[in-house]
Amino acid sequence: MILEHEIPQGSKIYFGEIAKKKREIESIASEILDAKGFTEIVTPIFSYHQTHSIEPQKLIYLTDSKNYPMTLRADNTVDVGKISLKRLGNSEGRWFYIQPTYRYPSKEKYEIGAEQIGSNDLLDVLKVDLEIIEKIGINPILQIANVEVPRKIALDLGLDISIFKNIEIRKILDLKIDWLEKLFYLETLEELEEVLKIVPEYLIEPLEKIGNTAKGVKYNKTILSPLYYTKMEYYNHLFFRIFENNRVYSRGGCYLIEGIESVGFGLFTDEVLKTYEEN
Repeated sequence: MILEHEIPQGSKIYFGEIAKKKREIESIASEILDAKGFTEIVTPIFSYHQTHSIEPQKLIYLTDSKNYPMTLRADNTVDVGKISLKRLGNSEGRWFYIQPTYRYPSKEKYEIGAEQIGSNDLLDVLKVDLEIIEKIGINPILQIANVEVPRKIALDLGLDISIFKNIEIRKILDLKIDWLEKLFYLETLEELEEVLKIVPEYLIEPLEKIGNTAKGVKYNKTILSPLYYTKMEYYNHLFFRIFENNRVYSRGGCYLIEGIESVGFGLFTDEVLKTYEEN
């Protein structure tokens, strides 16, 4: 029996001080993003293209008036990129959005995000993300990685990429490869400089990208994780995660949209509100 006041599990309801804090966070983000030259965009809640970026079993399906299949918006990045390139004809757009996404069966998630279409400068949007994080009053950990590192290692050593996706520590360490073990435990720029002396040549460039990003951002709680593999399948080299304990506040990275290099991030408002509520 469903009571009259019940809401579906996974959906959100905010009121009072928490609703006020949500509006404050969104206001801070919009002011910063607007000042940085990003233009706000509100995309349709319905999409024909989400199956290109999200696993089908995580989507909520509907049909349009002509019975064509569509889904509720489960991810903002791909739709923003496609609208910028295809509908607006803008291959160098700087967009931001403040809107929810929806995943099966009834998971609702509020997100603040920015996409810079036609750019490969992740450091640029990462600095904006951290400025918002600082302004809303949290000081989490920044983790920087590069999906090229585990992909190239897997290809060179004949490994299944799932070893890195699933963080199968024992299988990695059982290979008894000194440089690989050092990469696994590496967290600092100093450790990176040392391991660059012994890794195979094909890893030098992607590892240096990690180091240069960390040097450029100068954030006081930065860790490097060269073997970490992202859950966002469209990120194709550098990416980052901002988290504290088991709570991920934001993630972003480099990706291709219709063959155009782009960068972006998403900040998860609900996770920030949970921290605010607990404190």
